[in-house]
Amino acid sequence: MTACVSVAAVEARAQSNKWEILDNSFLVEESFNQEAGVVQNIFTWSRHRSGGWEASFTQEWPAPNLTHQLSYTIPFSKSDGIGGINDVLLNYRYQLLVEGGRRPAVSPRFSLILPSGREADGLGSGVIGLQVNLPASKQFDDLYIHANAGWTWLPGVDSTPHVAGSGIWRMSPMFNVFLEAVAEIDQLLTVSPGFRRGWNFGEHQLVIGAAAPVTRASGVTDVALLTYFSYELPFRR
Repeated sequence: MTACVSVAAVEARAQSNKWEILDNSFLVEESFNQEAGVVQNIFTWSRHRSGGWEASFTQEWPAPNLTHQLSYTIPFSKSDGIGGINDVLLNYRYQLLVEGGRRPAVSPRFSLILPSGREADGLGSGVIGLQVNLPASKQFDDLYIHANAGWTWLPGVDSTPHVAGSGIWRMSPMFNVFLEAVAEIDQLLTVSPGFRRGWNFGEHQLVIGAAAPVTRASGVTDVALLTYFSYELPFRR
């Protein structure tokens, strides 16, 4: 769940070495809502050693400015010859704090999980669920630190708390390297090194990236390749 330009971004861009890419992490949520008049389209795809793959499309909209953001996420997956759409998320995120001075950016998210995936094929839970996440973000010169804590509730199916964190290093204004980590308590741990590269074309921004998530769950370690694509553009003038 991501966005790109905020008041925090404006402050950062006043520096000689600008943070031109914001809110384009892969696994860890950053705390910057979409600014008024800008929409972001995000596509991720990952393939595991077993041959299975997962993908998702997210579109984020200001409602109507960076204080409130609406978005939806449509996930897909295929494993053992069975594939299709998974449970869709409808998301609302509130910009509680804008980064400034020693204050981090904070933007809690609330998501409704719809049972759109086929439960019989293992593509969905079969119930309406909820997810909450509290991300916080703070810049330290060329390093951005992001931290998440949240919970997913699927009534009668599962209740899972999770924590996550990342450090993003600005090699140049439009090229970052980072390390992300996500833990679903008592279930799995994922550590993922990666990079992202961006280009600005007037009011449009294109970001691509890749990572190598390593996941440990139930005593088994899995390595995947993750690719990322984001296109941000104005929707009114």
